[in-house]
Amino acid sequence: MKNNQELARDIAAAIHWEPLMNGTEIHVTAIDGVITLTGIVDSYLKKYKAEDIAKGIIGVKAVVEKIEIKFNNDDEKNDNTIAVEIINALKADGRVPHDRIKVRVENGWVTLEGDLPWNYQKEAATAAVRHLQGIKVFTNDIRIQPESQDEIEQEDIERALRMNSSMDDQDIQVYVNENNVTLNGVVNSYFQKDEAERIAWNAPGIATVKNELSIDFKD
Repeated sequence: MKNNQELARDIAAAIHWEPLMNGTEIHVTAIDGVITLTGIVDSYLKKYKAEDIAKGIIGVKAVVEKIEIKFNNDDEKNDNTIAVEIINALKADGRVPHDRIKVRVENGWVTLEGDLPWNYQKEAATAAVRHLQGIKVFTNDIRIQPESQDEIEQEDIERALRMNSSMDDQDIQVYVNENNVTLNGVVNSYFQKDEAERIAWNAPGIATVKNELSIDFKD
C-alpha cells in the first residue's frame, strides 16, 4: 500500500504526463486515500481531466476537487456566446436529444436541465459541452425519466456485472426498488466503482443508481 506522499507523487506525475495538462500547476495532497486537488487552469475541460486522472490511480478512494478556472483574456466569453456554442454542440452529437434539454448560462456557470430516457444521453450531453471555452462551472441537472415500463430485473444487472472482465471476483450486491437501483459491496479501485455504476445504468427502465460501493485495495 502506498503512503500519502507516494500516492500524491504518483497522481501529480500522471497529471503532468497528460499532454492536455502541459503547463498547468496542479497541487496534490493525499490523506488515507482521499485526494485533494488545488491549483488554477484555463478551461473546464482541464479541471475535469485532472479529477478524472486522479480517480484512475490505484490507491485513490475519493477525490476532492478545488481547482479554480481563470481564463486568458482571449478566452473570456459572454453568456450568450457560451449558450449558442453549447446548443450547437448538443445538436451536433447524435446521441443527445437536444430538443429536450434546456441550457442556462449565468456568469459562466452552465446548467443543463430537462428529462431524458437514458443516462448515457445525459453523459453524452456532458461530454459534448465540457470542452468548450468560457465555462467556469458546469452542472448537469438533467433527470432520467425512463420510457420503458418493464420491471427491472436484478438478475440481469448482476449477470452483466459478472460478464465484465474488470468486475471479475468483485463483491457487489444489487438491490432494486421499483425503478431505482442501489449498488453495495466492495471493489478494488475507483475505476471499478464507476464501471459498476455504468453497467447498471444500461438496464432499461432505471431512473436512479445509488452507488454505495466502497473501495478496498488488494495488497
